[in-house]
Amino acid sequence: MKITQLFLRFAIAIGFLSAVADRMGLWGTPGTTNVAWGNWENFLNYSNQLNFFVPDFIGRILAVLATCLEVVLAFLLIVGYQTRITAILSGGLLTFFALMMTLAFGIKMTFDYSVWIGVSASFLLSTVPVYVYSLDQVLLDRRD
Repeated sequence: MKITQLFLRFAIAIGFLSAVADRMGLWGTPGTTNVAWGNWENFLNYSNQLNFFVPDFIGRILAVLATCLEVVLAFLLIVGYQTRITAILSGGLLTFFALMMTLAFGIKMTFDYSVWIGVSASFLLSTVPVYVYSLDQVLLDRRD
């Protein structure tokens, strides 16, 4: 279980950071193999498709908010701080993504991009009783 919880933390975090890197063009330019967006504008267009029910200016705010949340949650998962709460928030964010993807494009895309696996992994991580190799554990050991 020690290594499994660590792997889950890192897998979820890297998933978030990879998506952010893609929208910043760090994985390559638009059209490059395995690049979903390649730049912020393409991501923004995609995000506005997901958030079709709000005006574009609110969609921009949601895109920035989602990106910031992904970075913060990834950082917290990597260092293992407030891991249970962070895992629940990660699962919630991914659930929101999955629901918006389903409404905008249909449910198949959520399976193709393994969003429900990320949701499940996040919520499974939240049930782990002890987060060894984490800042949570370091802080707990210091209290004792």
